[in-house]
Amino acid sequence: MIVAGVDVGAATAKTAILKNGEFVSSAIMPTGDVVSQAAEDITKKALIKIGLTMSDLDHVVSTGYGRHMVKFTDKAVSEIICHAKGVNFLIPGARSIIDIGGQDSKVIGMREDGTVSDFAMNDKCAAGTGRFLEVMATVLKADIDEMGPISLTSKKPSSITSTCTIFAESEIVSLRAEAAKREDMIAGLHRAVARRVVIMGKTVGYKDDVVFTGGVAKNSGVRKFIEELLEMKIVLPDEPQIMGALGAALLANAHP
Repeated sequence: MIVAGVDVGAATAKTAILKNGEFVSSAIMPTGDVVSQAAEDITKKALIKIGLTMSDLDHVVSTGYGRHMVKFTDKAVSEIICHAKGVNFLIPGARSIIDIGGQDSKVIGMREDGTVSDFAMNDKCAAGTGRFLEVMATVLKADIDEMGPISLTSKKPSSITSTCTIFAESEIVSLRAEAAKREDMIAGLHRAVARRVVIMGKTVGYKDDVVFTGGVAKNSGVRKFIEELLEMKIVLPDEPQIMGALGAALLANAHP
């Protein structure tokens, strides 16, 4: 039995493949302008890795903001449910998830069986998301992939008080005029993202183990500040971006 989970987010499309219940392949690519095409392309890419084609698929579940645009799906499921399912499969001891993607951020509480107990979500404002960091990287003329390591060299992170992307950009412009160090400004931005997400999730609560997922989980600077604010170590999956796709594949595998 071959099944696929397809997670189409605002920034990236991800597919996970299960064969007889075993996780065998995955792939990630930018979503681009045509969601339905991205979903098909990334699924073909994951299948090609293991010598299969779309015709080999027995069942498909889609998730993410573009889940209803996946033409070959059998069922569309909320990414919150899928993230919990995927994390529970790989890290059974997890009870909390912090997920920061391109356009939204979530904190999810989960039970022992991988079902969702509670969640908080920010999908109305760019602050606290990957998009916020992309905008700031442009302002600072920094490569987004280099921002994490750069921020770790900071001795005194700048104070970024605004939770609005536009106002935070103004703060960065002012800090540059005051000759603030680049690494301190970047560290300040990472701390601001971490603070916003940690505060948002307080209604849900944080129980061990806390797992960090989404594209921003790859940013070592944001991880560091989340750990400092929570005063606990967080768990980083080997590939934090595919948790939703994996959860969708697990649901596809469990269909009647």
